[in-house]
Amino acid sequence: MNLKHSLLAIAMSTVFAGPALAADAAKQAVVDSLASNLVVKYEVVTNDGAGAGLDCQALGAEWASCGVAKLHLTNTGADVTSKDWSIYVSSIRRIQRVDNDQFVITHLTGDLYRLTPTDKFQGFAKDATVEVPLVVEYWVLFESDIMPNWYVSAKGAEPKVIASMSNIDDASSYEKPMPADGWKRTKDDNNVLMNSETRFAANQTSTLLPAAKVDSKILPTPLKQVVKAGPQVDLSTIKLDALDLPTDRADAIKAQLTRLGVTLSDTGYPVTIKLGSKVKQAEGYDMTIGQKGTVIQGRDIAGAFWGAQSLISLLGVDDKRVSQMSVEDAPRFEYRGMQTDVARHFRSPETLKKLVDQMSATKLNVLHLGLTNDEGWRLAIPGLPELTEVGSQRCHDESETQCLMPQLGSGPGSDNQGSGFYSKADYIDLVRYAKARGVTVIPEINMPAHARAAVVSMEARYQRLMAEGKEAEANQFRLTDPDDTSNVTSVQFYDKMSFINPCQPGAATFVAKVMDEVAQMHQAAGQPLTAWHYGGDEAKNIMQGGGYQDPAVTPAADLVAWKGNVDSSKQDKPFGKSPLCQKMIDEGKIKEVGELPVYFAKEVSEMVKGHGFSTLQAWEDGLKYASGAKDFATDNTRVNFWETLYWGGFNEAMKWAHKGYEVVLSNPDYLYFDFPNEVHPAERGYYWATRFNDTRKVFAFAPENLPQNAETSVDRDGNAFVAKGDQEPVKFKGISGQLWSETVRTDAQYEYMVYPRIFSVAERAWHKGGFELDYVKGREFSGTTKHVNKATLNQEWNQFANALAQRQLPKLDQAGVEYRLSVPGAKVVNGKLEANVDLPGLPIQYSLDGTTWTAYDAAAKPTVNGKVWLRTTSFDGKRTSRVTELN
Repeated sequence: MNLKHSLLAIAMSTVFAGPALAADAAKQAVVDSLASNLVVKYEVVTNDGAGAGLDCQALGAEWASCGVAKLHLTNTGADVTSKDWSIYVSSIRRIQRVDNDQFVITHLTGDLYRLTPTDKFQGFAKDATVEVPLVVEYWVLFESDIMPNWYVSAKGAEPKVIASMSNIDDASSYEKPMPADGWKRTKDDNNVLMNSETRFAANQTSTLLPAAKVDSKILPTPLKQVVKAGPQVDLSTIKLDALDLPTDRADAIKAQLTRLGVTLSDTGYPVTIKLGSKVKQAEGYDMTIGQKGTVIQGRDIAGAFWGAQSLISLLGVDDKRVSQMSVEDAPRFEYRGMQTDVARHFRSPETLKKLVDQMSATKLNVLHLGLTNDEGWRLAIPGLPELTEVGSQRCHDESETQCLMPQLGSGPGSDNQGSGFYSKADYIDLVRYAKARGVTVIPEINMPAHARAAVVSMEARYQRLMAEGKEAEANQFRLTDPDDTSNVTSVQFYDKMSFINPCQPGAATFVAKVMDEVAQMHQAAGQPLTAWHYGGDEAKNIMQGGGYQDPAVTPAADLVAWKGNVDSSKQDKPFGKSPLCQKMIDEGKIKEVGELPVYFAKEVSEMVKGHGFSTLQAWEDGLKYASGAKDFATDNTRVNFWETLYWGGFNEAMKWAHKGYEVVLSNPDYLYFDFPNEVHPAERGYYWATRFNDTRKVFAFAPENLPQNAETSVDRDGNAFVAKGDQEPVKFKGISGQLWSETVRTDAQYEYMVYPRIFSVAERAWHKGGFELDYVKGREFSGTTKHVNKATLNQEWNQFANALAQRQLPKLDQAGVEYRLSVPGAKVVNGKLEANVDLPGLPIQYSLDGTTWTAYDAAAKPTVNGKVWLRTTSFDGKRTSRVTELN
């Protein structure tokens, strides 16, 4: 094309583009105005929809449970009369109805909805408020239930976050205060709301101990420890002779000591680490601390390393003096883990390295890394660039060829931790870092469910290659059957694209490719893979679950008032209408599609074995239709057991072990850290299994005698429950803490949720408490039995809590870990303020005006009158807890 023709083309395009550009500018102006000026307030009207006259059953709410919410939309800018816009709403509760005919709401995918004006829309007048009542499934009990970053968009305009909903740390900024009983799930909810006075009562088992009584406390508690009389030894300068440790382990120990302020010198106090322990158990060690030096002897490399960690655990940030002692020690469980979901929200490599540091320091040895889920794929796989180009990114792209649609309050942009991935180099570096610190990384690539990021990414790949005329290559890694018309709703409200279709030939090819690449990364890091986590959980259509019934097919005598009504003829099992799967049935490979998750697990287990890995690992429900561990090709088949104890999990966990599986206890009602720390609306987290998991509750968990927990804890509604083991005794592989990231958007929020609860997991994984009873088949536990020695439990907790606060938390400050600062308890007695905290030694402050803060001194209780505000502070004084009020 010559210059003249070029100029003509430009002129013509300008003419024709003029009106469109003008229209787009007008749309953008509306979007910008609404995003800047619309103040959104979410009000929980009631969580008892039935009590408010709603027919939750007819609406199809699961378990016939629904509530009423109301949006208050106030326009602080100029009048908006345009109907050409949409608000994209993030709601973890299914929105079942909007009760304002000016608007219609449409479910898009997952927790994302689109609110659009109807022809009856009357506009947003300046300084006027429009109320939009909603009916939502289940309940909204915690502020973190309300997702941030709702946004406005229009076709041809750039989407913008509503500014009033952009605070990702404080949902109270866009949520009206809860009703007085809004924190209750039902009227019969017997949980105790935590306030200053109830917290004060709960903290009675925590009393401040002098430093002299806790400075010899090793965390986690050793098997045998004898503290000797005589002067303490000073470890501020040491000569470290790590004779038998590999270089990377020795370097990790040196770095840890240096970070604590210990000087390494050839003329310092001698510390020798070597093999040759008299303790015969794997990972065991013995340690002698004397005037002339310390000798640590490991049963193996791991034992020698853990012995060094025990010595380091005795060192304070300021005080490096240690009592003379002898220690013999070995772990309770072989598998001592922490699971971290980096798919719902991404975690930076630096945060994961801090996690590895703290795991290593407390002898946790497995980092179970959830790298994929519906909401994100977080690991670069050479040869499959779409997995990270599309699957690791969220943005407003309804075609989902450039990214995944926003979820969980991430908003329309990719400049937040809803997006992100680890390069091959990042991952190798992390695994190498973990290896040097005694931590094994187990990657989880979730399938066949919770796989939407992978499925959508491979569809984008398919479309790209088909456009290039490469049909065979396009199909090589395709994960869905394009002719599958199944109507499926996954647990988190995605459709059939949430599932890898095992009948699609590309599925096996995809798994083999990913497995090859991840195995090479681990090999390069010097930590060859031995276990592959298949995921496997929740491969189901929730609309076919026990919370629903179909009046058209259910006998009248079996209909109940506490289930939602659903038309079962419109619901399918995953892959139920997939021609590819029907072909497998016709060929006799499976009898029906319900077998596919286990069929696929068996297929993957063959790949795992073929790669030389010894273990296939999965969430237990992913393997529940197998007859036992022998059904799989691997030497070992391991399950993370995640059923709640009060719903029968105390026996079910043992049944899995009896079927030959290695069982890693991962019970949500004790070991999920995405659950709130306490019953209070301002705490973060989900709560479907329990209303709280605090540090003390995790500490009191009895993993080898699961029925015992019925005597020391309550169910989701705060009620006692009964547990009696009907199984023969078993040995579990280990326990693991879990952190799912739906509400955990930032690294700081992650650390708030994980620490200090992770240290209670470390304690129970390594050491059996004196309060824990041996399992006896047929022994019943409940809220009224008195088998457990509560005095021993309280005494051991108090020692642990004091050591945690006085020694471990200052180290976290030094390491830059933003752990949760406990909210204090308080009451006024005879005009004097009495305050306490669950982790004694954590500094408490009080204020009489809400602005001027004074350190609380229990030895000189202040006289107070009227309202008092209280909080705790970090030891370095840089952070404070949530404030509590006392009238």
